[in-house]
Amino acid sequence: MSVIRRMDKTLITCLLSLLTLSLFVLYSAIHEGDIAVFQKQVIFWCLGLVGFLGICFVPLRLMGLLAWPVYLVALLGLALVPLIGDVHMGARRWLDLGVVTFQPSEMMKWALMLMLAHWFASREPDTWVNFLIPLMMSIVPAALIVIQPDLGTTLVLLFASIAMLIASGFAWRWIFSAIAASPIVLYVLWHNMHSYQQQRVLTFLDPQSDPLGSGYHVIQSSIAIGSGGFWGKGYLEGTQGRLHFLPEQHTDFIFSILAEEGGLIAVTLLLVLYGVLISRMLTIAAHAHSRFGALLTTGIASIFMLYAFVNIGMVSGILPVVGVPLPFISYGGSALLTMLGALAIVMRVAIESKGNIPWQRPSSPLS
Repeated sequence: MSVIRRMDKTLITCLLSLLTLSLFVLYSAIHEGDIAVFQKQVIFWCLGLVGFLGICFVPLRLMGLLAWPVYLVALLGLALVPLIGDVHMGARRWLDLGVVTFQPSEMMKWALMLMLAHWFASREPDTWVNFLIPLMMSIVPAALIVIQPDLGTTLVLLFASIAMLIASGFAWRWIFSAIAASPIVLYVLWHNMHSYQQQRVLTFLDPQSDPLGSGYHVIQSSIAIGSGGFWGKGYLEGTQGRLHFLPEQHTDFIFSILAEEGGLIAVTLLLVLYGVLISRMLTIAAHAHSRFGALLTTGIASIFMLYAFVNIGMVSGILPVVGVPLPFISYGGSALLTMLGALAIVMRVAIESKGNIPWQRPSSPLS
């Protein structure tokens, strides 16, 4: 019971609020379609919460010991995808486990944060070896993910890894050296992209150039968001979704349904929930009792922040469409389960900090 009492109330409130909001928005997105999609997400919701509670009882020391095995299992899953993975909408990203399909890239995001936190927690950021090895730990899975192809997850993984390098205390000259090589990486990435991925980038620059083809998603999404106005059209009253103008409305583009039916009010509520959740995670990292816990929480917070920013940016036309789900809102069992697991790890960090974390940040959170 002491574990339950020490749970961070702010994290719990944000989590339950986001999950409740997701059920309403998801039902609206598919209520005239396949209701089994909604029922499956409710099942994942329940399983995820059970797993969340279970992980809250796992000591951080044990998580550190599991870093290598979890990372290697995720890496093995990524390596198996090109060989035996299922193809869906032109992408090979899923492994069929019999009862369900699983996306190893979802597991890898959090496994990599666990691995990097374990690595940096026991090593000083003062040698090129301690810098290059974790860099390769990030590049190898990123390369396996980009060939699936999954550009969005690849970018999130790399940017989160950079955030971990910064948080671990490496000299800025080393980090800038890695960033300086990015034009070469971008050149190689561009010439190894599938044609549809290149078209998405070009469409981002000028979506009106192909309004019925590659620009269709962004244009219809922008119409849905803009038509919501301040108050929205009302629950279950959105036209872009109900008339099926908006593709992938229950997955990557579910934010458009929220904005159309709930307007600026609903969008503001969602942004406030994300803001409070991420800021609370960073505060927990700042007051963590171990360097491992602080780094791990920082990495997890950076992924949540990147996911929210990239998804909202792409459906609004600010960023290219890269297929990134909206945290806790988009449909998807693998994403929901792994996100709940990651948040449970943050909760465990808070629990081991004796559950008395204030809102202000100390001067040296990772010391």
